[in-house]
Amino acid sequence: MNNVSTSEIVNRVWNYAHVLRDEGVGYGDYVEQLTYLIFLKMSSERAESGQGGESLAAERWAKLIELDGSDLEMEYRHTLESPR
Repeated sequence: MNNVSTSEIVNRVWNYAHVLRDEGVGYGDYVEQLTYLIFLKMSSERAESGQGGESLAAERWAKLIELDGSDLEMEYRHTLESPR
């Protein structure tokens, strides 16, 4: 996503929001989940650049990006439910 413009990212985010809304997910829930994913991604970037060291959030992001489909959903649910 390095060569994607800001407007393209915004359009993607809103398109996902509309899909989730149509599936019964409210915008508040969507924003909460999106914020958490952005936090994981930023933590990973900080760890990679040496600014933040290794963190649990960075490790969780690394696990998530390796998966797709039902495996991704299960790991994401596990990530949300884990106390640490």
